[in-house]
Amino acid sequence: MLKTIPYALFILFLTGSLCVAAAHAQNRPYVVLLSLDGFRWDFPDLHATPHLNAIHANGVKAVSLKPSFPTKTFPNHYSIITGLYPDHHGIVANRFVDPHTDKTFALSNAEKTNPDYYGGAPFWAVLEKQGIKTASYNWPGSETLIQGMQPAIWKPYTETIPLAQRIDTVIHWLQLPVDQRPRFISIYFEEPDKTLHRVGPESPEAGNIIRYTDSLVGLLHNRLSALPFADSIHLIVVSDHGMTTLSAEKNVVLHDYIPEHWLRYPASGSPVLFIKAAPGYYDSIAAQLKKIPHTKSWPSAKVPRKLRFGKNERALDFTIVADKGWTLITQPHQKPELGNHGYDNSIRDMYGIFYATGPSFRKNHTAKTFRNIDIYELLASLYGIQVPPNDGNAKKTKRLLKKHP
Repeated sequence: MLKTIPYALFILFLTGSLCVAAAHAQNRPYVVLLSLDGFRWDFPDLHATPHLNAIHANGVKAVSLKPSFPTKTFPNHYSIITGLYPDHHGIVANRFVDPHTDKTFALSNAEKTNPDYYGGAPFWAVLEKQGIKTASYNWPGSETLIQGMQPAIWKPYTETIPLAQRIDTVIHWLQLPVDQRPRFISIYFEEPDKTLHRVGPESPEAGNIIRYTDSLVGLLHNRLSALPFADSIHLIVVSDHGMTTLSAEKNVVLHDYIPEHWLRYPASGSPVLFIKAAPGYYDSIAAQLKKIPHTKSWPSAKVPRKLRFGKNERALDFTIVADKGWTLITQPHQKPELGNHGYDNSIRDMYGIFYATGPSFRKNHTAKTFRNIDIYELLASLYGIQVPPNDGNAKKTKRLLKKHP
């Protein structure tokens, strides 16, 4: 069953909070949530990351952050901001087909901003409904009117603006007059993911981009610390997933086993594919999937429970996942990238990071690994508010805070 929050129920849930006065909203804390796409959990052990280390010394970190399956960018960012698994919020991949409309959701087309794809209640919508201003710089989903709401301030996604310049903009937002100033800001950086796809996570170039993204964390932290209300600001640094190494020798060509005319929609995406059978070919595909090496596959409704996936109709008929380090391609001439993600979310290379500092967080504390869907309830705890039903668990993150039951 699709676990989304209908608009009417969402409004009903928040009606009791609409009486929150603007003056009261201005007493809420500030939270800046930064995501570093593809920053693997163990990069700080492999490369110098003094700025993340400084946040830990003055705050908290988790051993790692477990992503949701599939371990792709858009599904996991939207899971962080809604507390729902992709199977429940509906953004099941960076690119997928909706079988009801036959339309393709993709990061490069207009369907990305169609609100019909997005379930759940993004955290910025919860705050905005309670009179608390929010802003977002490129966080997935923020360009879309989801259940009638967007952050009060948001930016359309572009890679042309330097990352350091985006920090300038965030600081500008925090210097607005107090009645215009956002209390919650979500920021997305496409690095180190963008570079690691090209060079791989084990290359010398990987160290350069990891150190650079760490320096950006330091820049943001220092700029926040210089603000006159710095003692009210929480900075949380996360990543959506990790990254693993690929090689040109580890390719599996899908159409060597399943001809294109057997499929209702063209297959695309690696290392995870969703395919729908053309009329009359379901049983043929089911039989052939068992013969594809270096992959696991299931009828989508029977994906193993541990993945929390497959009940959403956008997973189509079958889900195919390559083994770690292997690439699923549709044509022999395709060349794989040197780094990728999207694999089974229990694979350690897919885990991300969580660091946080601010008045509510403990100091120099290391927490056990928790799920990225638990961040939603953590954010609610920082603001002292209730959020709609979700898949997260507040108990998983309570020990990050100075005060907990």
